[in-house]
Amino acid sequence: MSKPFPTVGVIGAGQLARMSIAPATALGINLLLLANDSNDSAAQISHHVVGDYKDLETVRAFARKCDVVTFEHELIPLSIIKALEADGVVVRPSSASFLYSQDKAAMRERLKSFPSPKSWVVTDASQITTFPVIAKAISGGYDGRGVWRVNDGLELTAVIKELGKVLVEELIEFDFEIAVMVARSPHGQATTWSPTQTVQRDGICTMTISPAPLLSDELNQKAQKLALDIAAEIGVIGVMAVEIFVKGEDLFVNELAMRPHNSGHWTIEGAVTSQFEQHLRAVLDLPLGSPEMTAPIAVMGNILGGEKRDMYRPYLHLMARTPSLKFHHYMKEVRSGRKIGHVNLLGDNLVELTQEVQHALDYLSGEIDE
Repeated sequence: MSKPFPTVGVIGAGQLARMSIAPATALGINLLLLANDSNDSAAQISHHVVGDYKDLETVRAFARKCDVVTFEHELIPLSIIKALEADGVVVRPSSASFLYSQDKAAMRERLKSFPSPKSWVVTDASQITTFPVIAKAISGGYDGRGVWRVNDGLELTAVIKELGKVLVEELIEFDFEIAVMVARSPHGQATTWSPTQTVQRDGICTMTISPAPLLSDELNQKAQKLALDIAAEIGVIGVMAVEIFVKGEDLFVNELAMRPHNSGHWTIEGAVTSQFEQHLRAVLDLPLGSPEMTAPIAVMGNILGGEKRDMYRPYLHLMARTPSLKFHHYMKEVRSGRKIGHVNLLGDNLVELTQEVQHALDYLSGEIDE
């Protein structure tokens, strides 16, 4: 009998795991999730184990059921990843590279030869003499949390009092922000998708546009090479997002995420190979798929929770108005400001695409009713 298809264990069962289920099913790959709760987004529709990802023995028992273990969030303690590796578990990305998505100070130190904002780890506000600056929690921040613009020593002192130690970065007055998704396999094959421009509101990404419309052809190539070089430098296995500030002709690395990422959701319909399928291919050391776009432009809009709670009835209006709009609901409880899904729209007219996506987001959130 031939060897059965492998089982990929995913630590976490949120929407990123949920969107990995379709490509895994198409490839015949078994997904097993370590969920906090059976009501988690992906656990609702996939095989899963309920357990605490911070408990070593729970994670060890889970890993024994898998051929390879990967992640959909950066919250698992690095000590647990190292323990799994010591047990002989195949973990991708490895602890050696996963560190740089968990520890922003370590990331800055490792990438100091790459174009980045100047940065300092500080425990006392007197260590910084020029303001304003950006202060970041060294670990644990996301979606604008754990990041502060501080204008003087008093504000910085308050942040330090809360955290004890912070990463301080020079303030880059950037023109816009992009993300480059890159995938890399154990034998070194690597691909990137077209750079994506991200639109932020209150620290949360509300829309992405691919390819980044304000990026010159020269900077487009430069940004993709930068992402590939970083992936090789840290030895990442799987999909990684490289968030980059663009100022004039200069690029500045902002942050890394060692997993599929919100800025790559457009790839589900907008690329030959989605970030979710590519991540599975990479962690299993399969040949990587084509990252080519399937349309000239892809726009993704994040559905944020608002006053409206019924997420099904809006289909009647939105599907009739924009038949090519693609919906991805995460089946999470609707809460104000929470990402509960996204829409994708492909075409060749940027103005029309962004207008239609914004209309869908406003209608789904309850800001408009027609």
